[in-house]
Amino acid sequence: MNKIKIIISCCVALCTVSEVPAQQPLRISLSECREMALTHSEELQQADNTIQQAKLDRKIAATAYLPKIDGAATGAYMLPNIDIMGMELSMRGTYMAGLSLTQPIYAGGKISTGNRLARIGEEVASEQYRMKRMDVIADADNAYWTYIAVGCKVRMLESYKAQMDTLHKQTETALSAGLATENDLLRIEAKRSEISYQLQKVKNGADLCRMSLCRIVGADFNTQIEAVDTTFIISRPGQLTPDIASRPELHLLEKQVAAGKEQIRMARADMLPTVGLGLSYMYYGNVKLNSMVDVGGTKVPFSQEFRDGIGMAVLSVKIPIFHWGEIHKKVRKAKYELKNAELDLQKNTKLLNIEVQQAIRNVQDGYELINTAEKGLQQADENLRVMRNRYVASMAPLTDLLDAQSQWQQAESNLIEAQTQYKIYETEYLRATGALDF
Repeated sequence: MNKIKIIISCCVALCTVSEVPAQQPLRISLSECREMALTHSEELQQADNTIQQAKLDRKIAATAYLPKIDGAATGAYMLPNIDIMGMELSMRGTYMAGLSLTQPIYAGGKISTGNRLARIGEEVASEQYRMKRMDVIADADNAYWTYIAVGCKVRMLESYKAQMDTLHKQTETALSAGLATENDLLRIEAKRSEISYQLQKVKNGADLCRMSLCRIVGADFNTQIEAVDTTFIISRPGQLTPDIASRPELHLLEKQVAAGKEQIRMARADMLPTVGLGLSYMYYGNVKLNSMVDVGGTKVPFSQEFRDGIGMAVLSVKIPIFHWGEIHKKVRKAKYELKNAELDLQKNTKLLNIEVQQAIRNVQDGYELINTAEKGLQQADENLRVMRNRYVASMAPLTDLLDAQSQWQQAESNLIEAQTQYKIYETEYLRATGALDF
């Protein structure tokens, strides 16, 4: 069978609480479910915010190449006056204001390393966003197909219950005519109670699945959802490639190794000298010098106010000489961190390969399970038809008919589960190869 197309019409009637006003059901396809899930995912929004932060970090790191300009202003009121060789220096209301410019010339590679680390940080944020996006899509697919599955089980059990109701009426008629026993009627009633119990459990599960789907798509929990894509299109799996090159998890591990190498360069930069250029200009005023001046033998008071500006250019060189081995220890620590990152990459690469191999196996086995379930359902249908005819003809006991109905129910349930699980396995395979998107 190259292609199996199974159309299952699922109409799940779920009652809302009486206080809640009636609403139009939300009709969504699988594609719409994915889109709504992506739109309303808080975790995906947080991941996007992290990307924006990383972009700002990269821009901030780039500013380290540029000169910095700072301004400063101070005022002072000093008491008492200072006596300088018989003269009084007054600094009451003295002010100073100035500008300074600093430009790093050489920082041992710290600036360039910091920029590379910022770029790696932005790439990490992007991969984390892509990973979270695939997680959201996978959750949406799982919730969507599970909701369809439980709806189909409700429909199947309702059909099963209708069969038992019909059989109960027939047995009541037969009992009145003396063609059935009281025990037969009790058996059927017990089976009807069992089916009603199963139906109620499945309906409760369907309502929980509905609320889970509402949460994922961002709808109110009281919203009734009508799934549009109730068609299981099952195709024989083609060539499934165990390729993990697109996995964001793998890229994150590789970025961790790259960041570790940059951290070693950053630690080694502390061993190198740093060179910087500084330019400054300071203006001061309201500095007064008071004294007595001898003019023709007469002491005359004299006062002079100073206002002036001072410019300065400074070339600074800082050379690390002795730090008690601190820098070397930091380098060794960074090397150990790099080694751990490389080991993480090796370990998790193996695990990712195992994961994708398992995903391939699940898809292949899932397809075979569908074939097995279809054959089982065909056999159960035929067995039920034969046993129903034999029972009507009084050639088979009631227990055989009940067993045949129970086998049909189980076979129908197995097929629903196999089809649903196969669709989930398809999503898991795409997730395992990093190709899940739409």
